[in-house]
Amino acid sequence: MSGECGVGKDSGLGGTALEVWIDQDLCTGDGICAQYAPEVFELDIDGLAYVRGAGDELLQAPGAVAPVPSALREEVVDSARECPGECIHVRRVSDRVEMFGPDAE
Repeated sequence: MSGECGVGKDSGLGGTALEVWIDQDLCTGDGICAQYAPEVFELDIDGLAYVRGAGDELLQAPGAVAPVPSALREEVVDSARECPGECIHVRRVSDRVEMFGPDAE
């Protein structure tokens, strides 16, 4: 990971709608994601991170996906970049291409 933060450094995102999910099998429970974007991520009682859905509901189903609020885009992307478990996947909604995370091209 480069350690550089900020969506502004990435061309082509603009107003693109993004969604995020966490692979709990790879989650190390460090909580960096919840520190960057507590409105999107939360550590549960099992010590693993999960995404929050509509109405602030914690989505615990494997592969559960949540929309990335535009106001928190930078924080969510930084979470994916800095995650030691490399378990956060951020993809475009339109074509489901992973933009940030372990499977990003």
